[in-house]
Amino acid sequence: MLNYHQMRFDELIRSGMMVRDVKIKHPATVPVFERMGFRESCDDCSIEQVARKYGLRGEDIVAALNEAAFGIVGDRPPTVQ
Repeated sequence: MLNYHQMRFDELIRSGMMVRDVKIKHPATVPVFERMGFRESCDDCSIEQVARKYGLRGEDIVAALNEAAFGIVGDRPPTVQ
């Protein structure tokens, strides 16, 4: 398992990224988006925009997505369940 200190920042999923781009580049994140209730109509929005719309913390979503995509653990906010 990796931690955030072992990854380059530009490789990580960030809140400003478009949902569709993350799903295409990291298919393992699709179940995370589905579990959080992100609909396909949200694919052209940033992760942060959709998080605000649903009243979720963007940091938690990004942490869960990075964990799904890269198996990253440690030094991050708790994962959204």
